[in-house]
Order: sequence, then C-alpha cells, then structure tokens
Amino acid sequence: MDKANPIFTLLEEKEQEWIALRRDFHSQPELLYNVDRTSERIAELLDSYGLEVQRQVGKHFGKGVIGVLRGSKPGKTILLRADMDALPIQERNEVDYRSSIDGSMHACGHDAHVTMLLAAAYGLSRFREEIAGEVRFVFQPAEEGAAESPLDGRLLSGGRDMVESGAADGVSAAFAFHVWPGIPVGEVAVHRKYAMAASSHFQVSFRGRSGHHGAQHLAADALLMAAHFVIESRAAVASAVNPFEPIAFAFGRLQAGTVINAIAESGEVEGTYRAFEPDTVERIRSIIEQCAAACAERFGGEALTKFRMGKALLNAEKAVELVQRAGVKVFGSNKSSVLEQPSLAGEDFSYYLDQAPGAMVLIGVGNKEKGIVHPLHHPQFDLDEEALVLGAKLHVQIVLDTLAGGLNS
Repeated sequence: MDKANPIFTLLEEKEQEWIALRRDFHSQPELLYNVDRTSERIAELLDSYGLEVQRQVGKHFGKGVIGVLRGSKPGKTILLRADMDALPIQERNEVDYRSSIDGSMHACGHDAHVTMLLAAAYGLSRFREEIAGEVRFVFQPAEEGAAESPLDGRLLSGGRDMVESGAADGVSAAFAFHVWPGIPVGEVAVHRKYAMAASSHFQVSFRGRSGHHGAQHLAADALLMAAHFVIESRAAVASAVNPFEPIAFAFGRLQAGTVINAIAESGEVEGTYRAFEPDTVERIRSIIEQCAAACAERFGGEALTKFRMGKALLNAEKAVELVQRAGVKVFGSNKSSVLEQPSLAGEDFSYYLDQAPGAMVLIGVGNKEKGIVHPLHHPQFDLDEEALVLGAKLHVQIVLDTLAGGLNS
C-alpha cells in the first residue's frame, strides 16, 4: 500500500483543525524578526508532535524554530521551510479572523505556509516508523525584509540568518512552498529553472547642512540630493542593463526635512531592485553607490549606502521533476504543471538552495467563485483554505519520494 495514503487520511480528518490554526496565525500577524508569539506557538506544537525542537535559531537574531523528525531507519535528510512573518499592511477583509493588530497583516500567505508545514510534521510524526531518514522542519522569520544585524551591522533577511547559522547544513534536498493566488485552488506549479529574482534592498542616507531658505548658499540641501538621486539612478540603471534582460528597479520611500521653511539636513531613499544574473545584480549596486555619491557631492553633502543583497532562486532539474510527479499523485494528472517564465518577485529561500538541490513550489489558492482574487501583498488578499490540506499532503509526498531516492531517479 502507498505509505502516503494513511497520512493523507489523517490530514483530511483534521482539516478543521488546520483551518482554525491558520486563522489563529492570521489574526495575530508579526513583522520581520518580531515573531515571538508565532515561533513559540510553532515550537509548542512541534514538541507535542514528538519532534526534537530547536528554539531561538539564528546567530544574529535568534528567532527561528526547527523541528527534527528522525525516522526509524537511517537515510537522507530533507529540509522543508516555511516563513513566519507578516507585512506592514492594514487588512481590509471583513472576516472574523482578520488581523487584530493595526498596520500588520498576513498578506503574503505565510500563515498558510506555517500551517501546511505543521500539518505535514504532524502527519509524518505519526508514521515515523515508515520513514528512512530525517526531516528538518525549518520555520524562519523575516522573509519579507531585513534588519541590521546586532553582530556585524549587515542587513540580513531571516533565510540568510538561518542558513549562516547552520540550519541547512548536511541536508540532501530542500523544498519550500508559496501560495499563489493566480493559480486556482486544487492546482500546483513549479518553475523549470529560475523561479524568482534576486531581490536586493537598498537604503541611501544623505547628509547635508540645514539653513534658512533666505540663505541657501550657506546650507547643503539633502532634499535635493535625494530628489536628484531618484531620477538619475533610475535613468542610469535603465541605460546600463541589457533591454532583453528582465529587471525591476523601484523606490518605496523618500523622506527629507522636518519643516517647511528650512533646508533639509538629512534625507533617505529606500527601494528594491530585482534581477537574475549575478553580474547584473552587482552592476546595479555599483550604479546606486556612484549616483548617491555624485548627487551628494554636487550639493555639498555626503551619502551612505546600505544593501541587503538578494540571490536568484534557481530550482534544480531533478527536484522539479520530483515535484511535478508528486503533484500528479496529490492533485491529479492535469493539475500539476511546470512553468517556463520566472517571476520578478524575490525569495530568500535561494540561500537554502545554495546548500542543497531543491525547489520552490507554488500552491494554487485562488477561487473566483468565492471572490478570492486579490494578489499577494494586497490589503484584501485571502486564500481558499482547501489548499491547506493539499499543501500538507504535497509536503508529505515530496518527503517520501525524496527519501526513497526520487532525486536520483
């Protein structure tokens, strides 16, 4: 008999529990590394499933959680990752499980990612005697952004902190899921090669000298520095990158000055850029640094740049094939597809794939009949919760197929 079948049955029987769990996480969203409630709830559940639990993982921030399931027989180690953090967005859904925290929302489905992985951990833990190998369930903070490390000052996302702290050491394969509203519930997809771009974040701080508007020659206007940087850096990037190469370069925040009738002493610009080729990622960084320095010097000031460097997410060929086959088993023959065109979204799961072959998998959660049509990062984003059990089943199937040697077939 297929080992997955009794686990699938167990997951189906507990579907209402998974829905309630997802709604609990959804109603209590936490941002970046401030995930104490979420991480402790996850750790408690993993412990109740009989897994070995590691709390406060991450040498820079110590906010990750890892659950380790050791099978009854030796074998490979497979890593499954879910992200825990929410977004600083005010939710506009009128549902009883809407965010209870003003200005914070699970608008990217991380509440579902956590729930799917917890459900899979529960199901696999109940049949550990059937498992030959080890499963490492990794729950990371700060996928949506970065913070300055208290150790070395670098801007680090949660994935990079976890990987640099050994979370992916010694694994044979790594997989992560992302809910995808553009795919109908009941379907799954995986990119053939490139899945997502290297999403790099930048902060440029300008320092000038404040002064009276009637004596501008005695001041150095940081507002002008920032304004010129926005225009000139965008034009410079557009002219420096091959037009046939997909990139995205945009600004998210510009702030300068404190009062209407005084020259701005300081200014700050923040944004992101996305590209696939490593040379292009570095070229854009250099352009940002050069433009910032030139704009600051022109108006008599200084510029300081900080970056959170991204890395393109590249799926492994054998992992894509395994996911597609597992998708057919769980979703059906016409419901599992391989995508050719990558997304310009970013994902720090790419750092795990530096350590082992694997893939990012897209789980369909859209449903037009239910009005579930809004994109990721939208204040009315929601998902069809039928995807929760399907995602958990796919986690289980991928584990069983990988540990059975699927990546070598």
